[in-house]
Amino acid sequence: MAVHDFNAQRLYVEADLAVDGEIAVSRDQANYLLNVLRLAEGSAILVFNGRDGEWKARLASVSKRTCTLRLIEQTRPQTGHPSLTYLFAPLKRARLDYMVQKAVEMGVGRLAPVLTRRTVAERVNLDRMRANALEAAEQCGILSLPVIDEPTTLPAVLTRWPSQQPLIFCDESAPPGGPLSALEELRARMAASPARPDVGVLVGPEGGFDPAEREAILKYPSAIAISLGPRIMRADTAAVAALAVVNAVLGDWR
Repeated sequence: MAVHDFNAQRLYVEADLAVDGEIAVSRDQANYLLNVLRLAEGSAILVFNGRDGEWKARLASVSKRTCTLRLIEQTRPQTGHPSLTYLFAPLKRARLDYMVQKAVEMGVGRLAPVLTRRTVAERVNLDRMRANALEAAEQCGILSLPVIDEPTTLPAVLTRWPSQQPLIFCDESAPPGGPLSALEELRARMAASPARPDVGVLVGPEGGFDPAEREAILKYPSAIAISLGPRIMRADTAAVAALAVVNAVLGDWR
């Protein structure tokens, strides 16, 4: 069953959302509503802020370049923040855009860029990442925006990662065979735990982790190495494959 009206336009806003509230949109948002979507006064649109659920609003006080939104009713209550963290070596611009959008669509609650020895991107544009995450959330009916971390080195990630929090490591050198058995075993352990921990999924750079990095990850107490199959994938493709498998066994697809 669909969780969202795919014919409805959605807009992210910063303001708090409540019955009979009125929101002054930015100039760029007004241009989008009036000149791109060609909405008129009284037209309906869905809005969300990542805190107060999704609301139906109508355009009001429309002028040539500005408008406001008058909130009518809540259409969906706020959902809990996803407990899935995606840790990845940053990619170059277009591939990173794609990866961020797909990770958000797949229900990731935190995006964590990890700097490795073979990372190819020279810098990480966090504002661009946020814009891509926001666009994916608007288009796909998502209510919670992911947290986006500052880039961190792999040794720092391993130092800070909670020892009881599973870290699923997509390892090109893992023994052949599907990842389901390892993930099913993890699910059984998590089901027996009184507190369900968040889960991390770690994918390396295009050239893979170097041997010393791989050894350090495998030594980490909560690391679980899985194979994504016999084919070598681009890092952005691996993101979709890994998150699909993890969601099917551990996530909110069940």
